[in-house]
Amino acid sequence: MKRRETRVLQIGNVKIGGNNPIVVQSMTNTKTENAPDTIRQINALADLGCEIIRCAVPTMEAAKAISEIKKGIHIPVIADIHFDYRLALAALEAGVDGLRLNPGNIGGRDRVEAVVKAAKERDIPIRIGVNAGSLPKDLLEKYGHPTAEAMVEAAWRHIHILEDLQYRNIKISLKAHDVPLTVDAYRLLAGQCDYPLHLGITEAGTVHSGIIKSAVGIGTLLAEGIGDTIRVSLTGDPANEVKVAYQILKSLDLREYGPTLISCPTCGRTSIHLEKLALEVEKRLADIKDPISVAVMGCVVNGPGEAREADVGLAGGKGEGLIFRKGEILRKVPEEKLIDELFIEIQKILSERKK
Repeated sequence: MKRRETRVLQIGNVKIGGNNPIVVQSMTNTKTENAPDTIRQINALADLGCEIIRCAVPTMEAAKAISEIKKGIHIPVIADIHFDYRLALAALEAGVDGLRLNPGNIGGRDRVEAVVKAAKERDIPIRIGVNAGSLPKDLLEKYGHPTAEAMVEAAWRHIHILEDLQYRNIKISLKAHDVPLTVDAYRLLAGQCDYPLHLGITEAGTVHSGIIKSAVGIGTLLAEGIGDTIRVSLTGDPANEVKVAYQILKSLDLREYGPTLISCPTCGRTSIHLEKLALEVEKRLADIKDPISVAVMGCVVNGPGEAREADVGLAGGKGEGLIFRKGEILRKVPEEKLIDELFIEIQKILSERKK
């Protein structure tokens, strides 16, 4: 796929846009005012691969806590600001790496100018975030309901405010819980500017429904070369957001992230407890950080052939199975030893790569 050409932004030590890798973001659900709790969660997310974190800044206390939070983490922090420009100024003073705010919603021109001046001095990017659920009333009256055109027009209102102040250190998002609406909005804006785009399906839902909506929406845009950063919005533990984001990127060969499990659906040829085996392999693979493709196949008839591109795999038979590497059969082992033998080969491969 051909990536959309965009300008490059720097958020802390992370480059966004251009030919840089698509960046995985998440958002804390701690009280930002509680710096120790927030630091613990950010570091846990960073260990999973989160590259940029966003924190809600609803109070002056939260804005000032950014300074302490920054001392305890190693990934860039974006402050999420709504309505009060003083919170943006305080967050900038505290050393935040990026802002998420809409300049049209923080007061008069003098207040916008104050934020832009402070951001310029520190070379801090601003993300304009348009949400279908909070469009201006006049645009809802003009279009009748949230549409892609209404969302893009709302985005341009904010963009023009910053451009009029000679500020173009901008990233943009256009989110809705409706997948087709979100995709249409991003497609429309992608053809009108070269600003980096932050992708997401907002209010996507819980882990089960939210993963599906996010994968379809974000995946569609990424497959078209649109998108420079992503956040998978899921109700609950933000750790799931990071894991799912990487699975989406990995499925499109856009990022490498840990092991890839290949497992076939069961059918009438299956004479082994395939689901149990696959779940156990998946559980044990969770401790491995290196990229490796592992196949768990249901029968010895087609298993090694269908999964010949996998680094290593097993293929079940009746009470026994085969261990294979790159489609080449290594040995036959009893069913109860299949997983242990599979992981012996996995460790061999990982060790060989380090030599």
